[in-house]
Amino acid sequence: MTDFDAVLIGAGHNALACALHLSVRGWRVGVFERADVPGGAVKSGDYTLPGFRHDWAAMNLSLFAGSPFFKDHAQELMAHGLEFVPVAQPFASAFPDGSWLGIGMDAAANRARIAGLSEADARAWDGLGAGFGDRAQDVLALLGAPMKKHAIASFLWGLWRRRGTAGALELGQFLLKSPRAWLEETFEDPRMRALLGAWGMHLDHAPDIAGGALFPYLEGMAGQAFGMALGKGGADTVTRAMVAAIRARGGVVECGAEVTRIRHAKGRAQGITLADGRRIDATRAVIATLAPRALVRLTGGTGDAGFDRRMTGYAHAPGTMMLHLAMDSLPDWAAGEALRGFAYVHLAPSLDQMARTYAQARAGLLPDEPIIVVGQPTVFDPSRAPEGKHVLWMQVRMVPGTIRGDAAGRIAATDWAGAAEPMAERALDILERYAPGSRARILGRRIVTPAELEADNPNLVGGDQLCGSHHLAQHFLFRPAPGHADGSTPIRNLHLTGAAVWPGAGTGAGSGYLLARKLTR
Repeated sequence: MTDFDAVLIGAGHNALACALHLSVRGWRVGVFERADVPGGAVKSGDYTLPGFRHDWAAMNLSLFAGSPFFKDHAQELMAHGLEFVPVAQPFASAFPDGSWLGIGMDAAANRARIAGLSEADARAWDGLGAGFGDRAQDVLALLGAPMKKHAIASFLWGLWRRRGTAGALELGQFLLKSPRAWLEETFEDPRMRALLGAWGMHLDHAPDIAGGALFPYLEGMAGQAFGMALGKGGADTVTRAMVAAIRARGGVVECGAEVTRIRHAKGRAQGITLADGRRIDATRAVIATLAPRALVRLTGGTGDAGFDRRMTGYAHAPGTMMLHLAMDSLPDWAAGEALRGFAYVHLAPSLDQMARTYAQARAGLLPDEPIIVVGQPTVFDPSRAPEGKHVLWMQVRMVPGTIRGDAAGRIAATDWAGAAEPMAERALDILERYAPGSRARILGRRIVTPAELEADNPNLVGGDQLCGSHHLAQHFLFRPAPGHADGSTPIRNLHLTGAAVWPGAGTGAGSGYLLARKLTR
């Protein structure tokens, strides 16, 4: 039997951030991960050919680079090898008519591209940019606040003092809007709406989902103001640095160590039991980085039937399929060579198509024309591939975790073992339309289905990379359940963290950092 102050289940970036912050505050921590490598969705490897480094799921590290956690621990993490690659041109969209639109850190170039579509939209973009610093003060204060009554009251009081009643109501109305409602009232050109609306699909916010306007707004404005951050050599630079820092402080990070039980008695968490029979004690906290339904399974029930029902009924977003491509060269984009200079190229031609794709995936259908996110990390970080070669990181969004049929009527398989290849071909057909000749440039490929994502990391239920829908009924004070957005559970000293807990998905390590601060305040 081994004793720790805190035992953490899972070695995703939230758990590692929590463990490091606790270690810095003098806690002895033990992190136990069922997979062979740490990182969860934030890991990298040679998944196609030797020398081609691919990010398994997460590629964009902007939220981590701008996070309060990184601000607190930057010096230590960088001493352990963390290195970012700045990206001045974060995202663009290509359209079927051969046009494209992109956002970079050159505000004048952004305006010129938008004005080429619509002068009215260029003026609207100018207005958003001018007001971003002021609006961001309110939005970031909310996103960084613990979801407890006193914290919300403090935020609302500060908002009212800064903005008055009218300003507070205006922000509240914006936070409730769907992407389509905000984009259609702000911009007139459908391509401008699609450019920003594509970001909603990253976070389970299809165009008509209430509360989804915030993410496209933030990504658009932050892309111009700050660009994007990638990890040097792969997104796992953050994982490797956190693991090294924890171990340097005497903590334990053990992989290949599956937790089969969270031990508790008389309403208090005591520790964990591993698959090999070892019992690990926790004197101060057991911290579970789990999908909510797994918390009920590992505890055998928390003793609170209402809480357990909410955990087992926790809603997950549709799945994602990944395509990792080793390339002889970058795609030859039909819309223009300039697209080779962007980190992300969205193939998401309209809000209507995004809505249709989302509806099909939610109905269990393989979408007839899924949304494709093409990542081109080697444009900015050539260390990820042999000299002159490239990797492409392709997300196919959205797809169903459980297949009930094919919206196009051409794929008969209803399991991912049979549907993987034809669905990958459908995605590559789309890439080929926008960048003819891309198939001929592929040197190696790896398909990662929703089923494989979940098998690798059970938190990604049905391939849901967000570990849970971010719709309003399951966000803010309600993530993962009312009264538990701080990660508390009915069992004393047992805490839930990770993407299932406020502030949710993304690489910002927000839930792990907030929990560590709460435990050490």
